[in-house]
Amino acid sequence: MKQVIQSARSGKLSLREVPPPRVRAGHLLVATRASVISAGTERMVIDFARKSLAAKARSRPDLVRKVLDKARRDGVAATIKAVMARLDEPLPLGYSAAGRVVAVGAGLEGAFQVGQRVAVAGAGLANHAELNVVPAALAAPVPDDVSDEEAAFGTVAAIAMAGMRSLEAQLGDVVAVIGVGLIGQLAVGLLALQGARVVAFDTNPARLALARRMGAELTLDPTAEGIDSAVAALSGGIGCDSVLIAAATESSEPLALAASLARDRARVVMVGKVGTEFDYAAFMKKELSLSVSRSYGPGRYDPDFEGAGIKYPVGWVRWTETENLREAVRLMGRGRPGRLDVGALITHRFPFAAAEAAYTLVTEGGEPHLGVVLTYDEAGASLPAAPAFPAPAAAPAGRCVLGMIGAGAFARTVLLPELVRLPGVELRTLCTQRGASAEHGQQTFGFAHATTDLDAVLGDPAINAVLIATRHGSHAELTARALAAGKAVLVEKPLAMDQAQLERVIAARQASAAFFLVGFNRRFAPLVGSMQAHLARHAGPRLIQIRVNAGAVPPESWVNAADEGGGRILGELCHFVDLARALAGAPIVTVAAEAVAAGPGPCDDVATTLTFADGSLATLLYTARGDTASGKERIELFAGGSVAVLDNFRSLALTSGGRTRTEKSLAQDKGHRAELAAFVQAVAAGGPAPVDEAELIESSRATLAVLDSLREGRRIDLRAPAENESEVETETAVEDGAEAESGAEA
Repeated sequence: MKQVIQSARSGKLSLREVPPPRVRAGHLLVATRASVISAGTERMVIDFARKSLAAKARSRPDLVRKVLDKARRDGVAATIKAVMARLDEPLPLGYSAAGRVVAVGAGLEGAFQVGQRVAVAGAGLANHAELNVVPAALAAPVPDDVSDEEAAFGTVAAIAMAGMRSLEAQLGDVVAVIGVGLIGQLAVGLLALQGARVVAFDTNPARLALARRMGAELTLDPTAEGIDSAVAALSGGIGCDSVLIAAATESSEPLALAASLARDRARVVMVGKVGTEFDYAAFMKKELSLSVSRSYGPGRYDPDFEGAGIKYPVGWVRWTETENLREAVRLMGRGRPGRLDVGALITHRFPFAAAEAAYTLVTEGGEPHLGVVLTYDEAGASLPAAPAFPAPAAAPAGRCVLGMIGAGAFARTVLLPELVRLPGVELRTLCTQRGASAEHGQQTFGFAHATTDLDAVLGDPAINAVLIATRHGSHAELTARALAAGKAVLVEKPLAMDQAQLERVIAARQASAAFFLVGFNRRFAPLVGSMQAHLARHAGPRLIQIRVNAGAVPPESWVNAADEGGGRILGELCHFVDLARALAGAPIVTVAAEAVAAGPGPCDDVATTLTFADGSLATLLYTARGDTASGKERIELFAGGSVAVLDNFRSLALTSGGRTRTEKSLAQDKGHRAELAAFVQAVAAGGPAPVDEAELIESSRATLAVLDSLREGRRIDLRAPAENESEVETETAVEDGAEAESGAEA
């Protein structure tokens, strides 16, 4: 399918051929019939992308600080790789569209039907693309008397509606709308339908004339003389009951104008991005309330509401983003006595094939424009066909033919740049949820094919290895499916998010001739190898201390979502459980964990103790409370009269016999390249796995035991149930014997 894509690095925009998306649970697959280019919002995104690196840095000093912190912590080379990978990510454009449902995801049967017309919303979801996958919360049915072009304005109308609701305007209120671009015009129309008396402000005479058509009672140029007296005459000397700022400017003049127009204790709501310096005295003397409207309304930016389908109680939140979208489209109906006439806002129509010309108009301003609509051919409204790839009967012997599932920031920054440099690996197929990501990864890293269809990887007999780099919740299922298909697997950590998932992987491996490796890369790090070589010369149990200054992750991050990430104990502490297992060189026997006193947010601060079968002991301190300018990881190991200290995978100090030898690495190396090379070589050789799979299961089971220990408040014993049961049986037999003897004496 075709989609409009922009480069975050260069700002170049193009219409690209990308793999079509696949429907998933709780979502709809929609064939687009019309989409709207929101000149203000999308132009901001485009303008930022077109800036030089220096200009990007000046406009986002917050991101610059994060980059500098990462450079101090992880080194310049790793930071440059991360920044460039982020800038290289393709940006899908568009967020307001309409089309026909061509597939309904699980859980939505009956709620939507194939062939039904819907308005769809969401940046990165309702794209300028022939096919889009959107969650049910961002879709609304389109009435029969509303055209596809009109329904495509549903999202921008919902933005205006959410701002209007924040005003709490009542019948007869005098409401000022500052800036009557696309969203401002829609706000004027909605306020007029509600019975408000609207005063529209703009410097563009043509837009003021259109605002009168949309229902404004008074239209004024804010730079003209006499606007205060005009507003006073309309409001009976009171002033505006509320003010909606829908302008887009770096200037703070809209706030100053709002303060002069507003009556005492009025509401001022921003839906447009303007300068935020304001006259404190002007706002204080009138006790004005200033707020920023949340896009389409309550539910926006809430992954539980949008993605997981969790509803808000209607008694507490009547008008969610879903209901705003639904109502905005309903008000466009021609059968109403009063309607929202969005057709009046359309100034240009372009066929989707000419999308680049449409954006030239919007970004270069060659002629006046407002509502710019892209129209799509009906031919695009069909389910994507499964790709048919020519393939040999079997994978070539002595070679790793790789299919990759997932290509997020970590994969693009770390895994793929290393893979392309390895000999003996053929990058065959890249599969992602978003076609744009798959196509971009294919072009950047040289995959032969790009797809959004899992079967194109798992069902391809030419592929003998699969690399899984998706979000955590899918790891176990994808690993089990790939093993069942006879393919070797390298799966990023964690292997599983609960015991049932872990058992599924074990069962799949027991039924498969293929092996698996978990992305516990730190055990492959060169400095860890030096540490282990040092330990080999010093016998006896080992005392291991690992401190991880991880830094905070926003609570709303997918990492903390129960179904996708499972939290950082599962997602990252597992690395250090496995590293301790590798350094101890003996099985983990027990796990005990304590968390910092309960507080808001996820559990990111935990101390874990591991005991090992040979008497070794490891303590793991994982925290998000530190300053990330300090080093992230420090490993100290004591054994046989020697000490080894690994600092952030950049320097290693080995002390023995009163002397210290130091090894340093110019660039931080956490073992990713060595891990990938070991996997590729093992696949080419037909196995075995580079690391004993039972040991990987053990590390995964021990990580799950950390959570069990926190939940149950006790030490968790990992020894095989048979061992524990035999001990219990022995103790019971002794007790029974003692009781029998006591009974005989009695």
